Amino acid sequence: MTEPRHAAPDEEQPQVVVNDRRRIDPETGEVRTPAHAADETAAPASDEPLVAEVVDEVAAELKTQLDERTADLQRLTAEYANYRKRVERDREAVINNAKASVAAELLPLLDDIERAAAHGDLTGAFKAVADKLVSSLAKTGLEPFAHEGEAFDPSVHEAVQHSTSPDVDGPTVTAVLRRGYTFGDKLVRPALVAVTDHEPAAAAPQAEEI
Repeated sequence: MTEPRHAAPDEEQPQVVVNDRRRIDPETGEVRTPAHAADETAAPASDEPLVAEVVDEVAAELKTQLDERTADLQRLTAEYANYRKRVERDREAVINNAKASVAAELLPLLDDIERAAAHGDLTGAFKAVADKLVSSLAKTGLEPFAHEGEAFDPSVHEAVQHSTSPDVDGPTVTAVLRRGYTFGDKLVRPALVAVTDHEPAAAAPQAEEI
């Protein structure tokens, strides 16, 4: 019969590891969480600051792009509005120039009508037609100017006669030889006028002493 072998006093004894796999802690009564499960649950928490930083960067980039696109749209809208205004001004200028050209061709006829009226020859059906023509041209924007007694303006008056008189304070239109016309802001034809300048009155002669 073989005697059981006893380990020598100095022989190292193997360590025994006991894993407690019970899900309920016998001391606290709480449910245990496996170590690997705890590691998996806690791992994502360490990435939250990084994710938030990336989200902030993306949001800032998107906002910058949105601001740039908004500024581009506003600039294009303003340029288009200015283009429309410029086209409208050009169109109105072309129309007004065309009307002014047509009206300028009719000015000799208006001169004849005015002379006929001055001589008393504008009567009957001829007067009715003449009045209708003058009214129609006035509605389009043709306006006559130049009257006796108004101040002489070399930008719209053309002086063809000149005289002096103490009865006026400065260059004054004393006769209208041909009416002038404007169409809106455009001068169609200057007026031909006679101009009188101021002349100081002669001093009265003094009586001689005896």
